[in-house]
Amino acid sequence: MRDIVVTLAVFGSLPFIMKRPWIGILVWSWLGFMNPHRLAWGFATTLPFAMAVAITTILAMLVSKEEKKVPWTREMVLLLIFWMWMLATTVNSFFPELAWDQLIKVSKIFLMIFVTTMLINTAYRLKALVWVIALSIGFYGVKGGIFTLLTGGSFAVRGPSGTFIDGNNEIGLALAMTVPFLFYLSRYAPKKYLRAGMLAAAVLTAFAALGTQSRGALLGIGAMSLLLWLKSRSKALTGVVIVLFVLILLPLLPAEWYARMSTIQTYESDLSAQGRLNSWGMAFNMALHRLTGGGFESFQQYTFWLYAPDPTNVRDSHSIYFQVIGHHGFIGFAIFLLLIAFTWFTASSVIRIAKRKRSLMWLRDLMAAVQVSLVAYLSAGAFLGLAYFDYFYNLVLIVAVGRVVLTRTLAVSSETKPGERDATGVPQPQTPAGRTVASAGSFMR
Repeated sequence: MRDIVVTLAVFGSLPFIMKRPWIGILVWSWLGFMNPHRLAWGFATTLPFAMAVAITTILAMLVSKEEKKVPWTREMVLLLIFWMWMLATTVNSFFPELAWDQLIKVSKIFLMIFVTTMLINTAYRLKALVWVIALSIGFYGVKGGIFTLLTGGSFAVRGPSGTFIDGNNEIGLALAMTVPFLFYLSRYAPKKYLRAGMLAAAVLTAFAALGTQSRGALLGIGAMSLLLWLKSRSKALTGVVIVLFVLILLPLLPAEWYARMSTIQTYESDLSAQGRLNSWGMAFNMALHRLTGGGFESFQQYTFWLYAPDPTNVRDSHSIYFQVIGHHGFIGFAIFLLLIAFTWFTASSVIRIAKRKRSLMWLRDLMAAVQVSLVAYLSAGAFLGLAYFDYFYNLVLIVAVGRVVLTRTLAVSSETKPGERDATGVPQPQTPAGRTVASAGSFMR
């Protein structure tokens, strides 16, 4: 039955995508983040739904009369440079066959990121994309949160099999990144019952993240919670929610959970942690000897024999930072860090400008949610090899599109005089004044 439902939903959406290509981005994101076909048991688990939706979306975009233009913000330019550098490192990789396969996978993600920026180009569409992403991961958050409460955290929460978020560490990272978006939606949902539902979903998703028994998720939730409180315009309410969360959940967690989390402080005697350090040392040494790094899939026995402190302890990268260092060298790592920095500072710039205008409260709070989610990714990702997780690159595109929406809104409302440049560096034309309806109260500043 699930196979039939998912198949009808996906293929039933194709005619709508042909008429409105941007709907294809929503369906693509739903498939990419929630992976509903992985919840089925039969033929739907192997059907190429994402490919069908992507091809339909691109074809519909090509024949559409809508303006199709990539917003070449500094983030998008740097993302293109990163993509080209990946091509160079693949050409010079240790294991070409494996590297080319991985480059193709990453290229599909990057291609759809650029397509998304061309189609998700209005405030309405941007909000719709955020809803899809948050609810897709939030589904596992609600499910996992209830599971954690019912079992007392005795069993680890895991993601759908055969996906980016299959393991407990991976789903833990995704859940931690989603909590701020659910809090954001709890303030901007159109109905009161939806706002209450999103707040409950945010709390349950945080429960689920800790219920993964992932040390990286614990760090992500901790860092995310602190910044969430700092960004909150109602610090008392946010503080109460966080305190209640801690007081309710922590007593329910089993002794095994505390024993595993305590190894963060005793990494010297933790074989898993020692394996990570050895892997990180290998990545650093490989980057020192090779300008382009080892290329994709270079954490193999051969490279450990060449560069690892302990050649016999072969592990994966277990870190977004050392994964990029090992795969793409220090140049690729510098590009990656710049991409993160540009995304953060552009979000801050949008926040600074949008907070002056009541009708842009939603955009200011969305950019704050992106920053909180980014902190969760950077902290939990320090112990996970998810440098190519499409969630992070969606944060980049949300910020890029948010900047464009801000610029257009200010132009329409004549907030900036003709010929002047706003903080995004874009000249403002003379246009008739027009104002959007002010949003409801805001959660973040």
